[in-house]
Amino acid sequence: MFNAEKFIDKTVEKIKQEVKRKALIAFSGGVDSTVCAALVNKAIGKRLIAVHVDTGYMRKDESKNVKILMEKIGLNYHFIDASKEFYTALRGVEDPEEKRKIIGEKFIRIFEKVAEEENIEFLVQGTIAPDWIESGGALRDTIKSHHNVGGLPETMKLKLVEPLHDLYKDEVRKIARVFKLQVSERQPFPGPGLAIRIIGEATPERTEIAREACYIVEKEIEDAVGKGFMEMPWQYFAVLLPVKSVGVQGDKRAYGYVIAVRAVHSIDAMTCAFSKIPNEIIDKISTRITNEMKDKINRVVYDVTNKPPSTVEWE
Repeated sequence: MFNAEKFIDKTVEKIKQEVKRKALIAFSGGVDSTVCAALVNKAIGKRLIAVHVDTGYMRKDESKNVKILMEKIGLNYHFIDASKEFYTALRGVEDPEEKRKIIGEKFIRIFEKVAEEENIEFLVQGTIAPDWIESGGALRDTIKSHHNVGGLPETMKLKLVEPLHDLYKDEVRKIARVFKLQVSERQPFPGPGLAIRIIGEATPERTEIAREACYIVEKEIEDAVGKGFMEMPWQYFAVLLPVKSVGVQGDKRAYGYVIAVRAVHSIDAMTCAFSKIPNEIIDKISTRITNEMKDKINRVVYDVTNKPPSTVEWE
């Protein structure tokens, strides 16, 4: 059985031995990167610099809340708004594998620039087992290239440190609870962000649509859980589909995008089952999205597929 306390002691000691100079951690504010930051911070203290990059594909108020979290933990940090750079890099890109690899390399180049300015030698990532398993390699087929694995450039100046490399999400959460981190139960949010919840080109306009729809899905589900109407899913979000459908607004024909709602239960992210959300909650989500985004969205569908055969994210 996994023992979080023993893992912390062993890993902190290993980091002390391996990381003798300054290190940079890619800090998204999720469970994995926050646990990584806590471990490395415990090992090397102020020699760790957390870097959060706002890619433009973050959820509503995400980067603002991450900044607050970094300050609360007491990390040295850099906050970088690179949204214009990422939007430009993904212009015209529709293939999900290409998206992930572009985003992964873009992250590394930004980190390398900070590392050069700060004389940093090590890059810390919150990579966990499902990331490299699904990214393929050796005898494994590629299910999808995670940006922090398949997106790494062949030439990278920084030395990689991945303290959680062989752990699964449930084990990482146990470590977070030992550290008493407020993000211990937070739902996963992919490193490429909304870029892979927008099927097709992730333009600034389509990103805003996905961001608002995702916000509505999260708030309605969290409100329903708070009132005891349903169990909290492991992950829940909205996906913007690359199709438009015919609808009606008043007495006029309308043509709008389709949103898919996704919610799943899982333990380790390797398998999952779709959440059986009460119909009245689905109805409320659909009504809010189509009312508040009536000029953009006129149809909402619910994804009832397990993993396998699907993955949690659509891309």
